[in-house]
Amino acid sequence: MPGRRALGRQFGRLWAAYAVSAYGTSLGFGAFPLIAVLVLDSGPAQVAALSAAGRAVGAVVAVPLGPWVEFRRKRPVMVAMDLTRFAALMSVPAAFALGRLSFAQLLVVSVVVAAADIAFKAASGAYLKTLVPPEDLLLANSRFESTTWTATTVGPPLGGAAIGVFGPVTTVVADAVSYLLSALGIRAIGGTEPRPARTGGPRLRARDLLEGWRHILNHPVLRPLFLNTILVNGLIMAPQPLLAVLLLLGLGFAPWQYGLVFAAPCVGGLIGSRLAHRLVARFGQHKVLLTTGTLRACWPFGLAFVQPGVPGIVLMITIQFGLVTFCGLFNPVLATYRLNHTDPDRVARTLTAWSVSTSATTAVLTAGWGLLAAITSPRTAIAGAGVLLLATPLLLPRRENTPQNTGEQATSRLNPLVDRGSL
Repeated sequence: MPGRRALGRQFGRLWAAYAVSAYGTSLGFGAFPLIAVLVLDSGPAQVAALSAAGRAVGAVVAVPLGPWVEFRRKRPVMVAMDLTRFAALMSVPAAFALGRLSFAQLLVVSVVVAAADIAFKAASGAYLKTLVPPEDLLLANSRFESTTWTATTVGPPLGGAAIGVFGPVTTVVADAVSYLLSALGIRAIGGTEPRPARTGGPRLRARDLLEGWRHILNHPVLRPLFLNTILVNGLIMAPQPLLAVLLLLGLGFAPWQYGLVFAAPCVGGLIGSRLAHRLVARFGQHKVLLTTGTLRACWPFGLAFVQPGVPGIVLMITIQFGLVTFCGLFNPVLATYRLNHTDPDRVARTLTAWSVSTSATTAVLTAGWGLLAAITSPRTAIAGAGVLLLATPLLLPRRENTPQNTGEQATSRLNPLVDRGSL
């Protein structure tokens, strides 16, 4: 079966490192909002500000990182970003143990982690494109996606239980250690990686900073996919801090229940990611992107009707299952399409531009939804995001694209369009 095809020892080590990091991140799912609510007594506006400020400032810091990553060996950059995230996250339990943890520190750590995330994704996407042949990119991205959803299925319930038993910063430690292990795993991949040739002068130019956005916005299919994706991601993520407040404070969910309603539905993401390769082979990339991109937007509106107790848990799990199933289908196809349609010498800048725009949009929407919740209520703000999501499929590309001279011809076996996510 194609899903079991070996992609080489180096990819296997990269996949293992990614899996360790993914499981650590899943254990720490929602850790900062939980700490803000349970330890620092923060309200809805502060919790939303924590998420928004970290993403926004992290995105600004990451803007020059795209060109910086582009012209450097990718594996050392990935190791450095993992170690940066490890050090930043470990400062939280250290401050908590000393009784010095503050809201300001959570903000600073959020910024550092957000910027390092963007740089890591840019480097890892470019590195993956050199590690596997074009015809195997969708399979590789599907494996990363399935790992993400498997980890998210297992991690949050365990993280919630660990918080209940060992305290609120336990999962932050687990997340930090997973980045350290990931760095060691990536370093163990071995092999030689030539230094990318620098185009133009030695100094960073405005053109270098904007090249990723220029490529995306000039591409007839990447452009609508980009606009759709950053808006959908923002409208899904913006209400997340409000959901934490609603479920934990308004509806009385226990931490383990909060983890369960986000973890159990991730089985759907695993199913979707494993079906992506087969569906593209049968229906083509464009039809899969259009269909799954439409269906993933239909679910979040139902979150506004969640009630306490078992009925609320069942409704949350049902809605999240539908959402993540179609996200699990959409994400690896988008990630593959994006890599196939980007020249090797601007992959890092393109992925950085995409991630920066996603983080900035999510930050702005998160701040706006925090303000809306303060004026109205968390439930009203969550409903508003769901309504707007129903209109996002209008941004999806309606036509297939003719291959451009960016190496797509080598990938024509993958899909009739011939041209996410990321690691």
